[in-house]
Amino acid sequence: MTTHIARITAAAGRVWRHHWTHRLRIYAAVLLVSVAGVVVGTMLLAHSEVAVGPFRADMSVTPSIEGGTEIDIPPLGSLHLDSHDGPIHLKVDLGSLDQERTEALVDDPTAISTVGQSAVDDVTQGVLKLGLRALGAAIVCALLLSALIFRNIRRVAAAGVLALVVTGGSLGLAAGTIRPKSISEPRYEGLLVNAPAVVGDARRIADNYGRYADQLAELVSNVSRIYTTVSSLPVQPAGNTTRVLHISDMHLNPASWGVIRTVVKQWDIDAVIDTGDMVDWGTSAETTYVNNIAQVGVPYIYVRGNHDSTAIQAAVARQKNAKVLDNATVTVGGLTIAGIGDPEFTPDKSETPPPDNADDPAGNPLLAAGDRLAATVRASQTKVGIALVHDPAMAPPLAGTVPLVLAGHKHHREVSELPAWNPAPAASASPSPAPSASSATAAEQTLLMVQGSTGGAGLRGLEKEEPTPLAMSVLYFDENQALKAYDDITLGGTGESNVEVQRNVIGINDPEPTTNPSVSTGVTPVQPSPQISR
Repeated sequence: MTTHIARITAAAGRVWRHHWTHRLRIYAAVLLVSVAGVVVGTMLLAHSEVAVGPFRADMSVTPSIEGGTEIDIPPLGSLHLDSHDGPIHLKVDLGSLDQERTEALVDDPTAISTVGQSAVDDVTQGVLKLGLRALGAAIVCALLLSALIFRNIRRVAAAGVLALVVTGGSLGLAAGTIRPKSISEPRYEGLLVNAPAVVGDARRIADNYGRYADQLAELVSNVSRIYTTVSSLPVQPAGNTTRVLHISDMHLNPASWGVIRTVVKQWDIDAVIDTGDMVDWGTSAETTYVNNIAQVGVPYIYVRGNHDSTAIQAAVARQKNAKVLDNATVTVGGLTIAGIGDPEFTPDKSETPPPDNADDPAGNPLLAAGDRLAATVRASQTKVGIALVHDPAMAPPLAGTVPLVLAGHKHHREVSELPAWNPAPAASASPSPAPSASSATAAEQTLLMVQGSTGGAGLRGLEKEEPTPLAMSVLYFDENQALKAYDDITLGGTGESNVEVQRNVIGINDPEPTTNPSVSTGVTPVQPSPQISR
């Protein structure tokens, strides 16, 4: 045994001392030193300053796996753009103001638009300058580090060449994967009251997302207005844009109302849509929670959830600005909305066993409710733009009858396209009403948007290690009731002080046209299955 181990050790020693092994060790060491020099040089020296509007923008690049761009706007927050793939992350800090430029903008408000248009050239020149600086810094640091370690001219030269290849390749990859349209869908992190002004007007972005220069100019102009007025300047909506706030599953959280009122004010909301589960148990003692609806100040459209009793529904109906939909329609701000309450009342979170034939509305109360609402939509004399249900398991029968279905219940966001509805045949089923001429939309696709919990799932949201975030969305509709864009708003456990806003533009990721062209959002169709009641 000892002899065998000695032979293995001797063989390993010969391999280690072999000249090819020696060369491989040298090559690996040169590569490691070169990469280390690139990282150190980029981190320490890859910085550039450029004038963008009234700002002195500090630009920097750092090694990154995911890439992307971060724009810091202290003290308002930051914008995050999925602008390109790794291995380089671009950071832009707009924290420094040039006093003379700012005073000039205050004295001449028309200069803001001019500054916004010139921002494209300013940023382009700044990025090019930063790229050259990063390339030079990486090569110099790699050369210095290799000279200190190897003291061999060939190895030092090899390290410099490798640094050039690695840095140049990284910059080339970032440039080759750049996504100009990403500026239409920024993710905002910062203070809730500043979000609308920083992110911008969704209608203009939705209509012009393909024009990168215009979007960047709009972004810079918005931020410039904030600084020059020393406050969060609300974005003025287009005259034909309707803004709707979608909330759901508040579950008696008193903090939700303050957030809702803030969003209604800052986003200039036209109407609030609540897809149910306002309370936990549906008792008469909980009806006082409903009284907060009057303080929202805009029309409040509501459908009953499985935690909401008929007493809660009646309490909502007594609010002057509220409209309860239970297999009915209403028109608000040019939008015709249909809705139906959850047919099940399960405040104890009891499980509803799936029927033998889950696709047969006759044996599934959730599908039966969705089928009744679909019939109401088809019979409507006015084109219906939105259908409301609580449980997304009620949505399948609405496929093809309405362009958008809003739901809740699941306590997390989901967006999908409903597949065509093919219910299981039932012997006793009566024929559905014939579609009216004004609502014949069977060829269109139906988008299903499931909202998270605006109340953070109530007390149950504290059962997990991390509290369930508060979620709501601002939806932007044009004059034809078409959804143009939406902002997903997420608040963490600290309430209103911290917020994340993700802009989503409808159609920005459209696939190639198919043989049956229709409205598409770039999401994968998902067949919602019957859900267990919560």
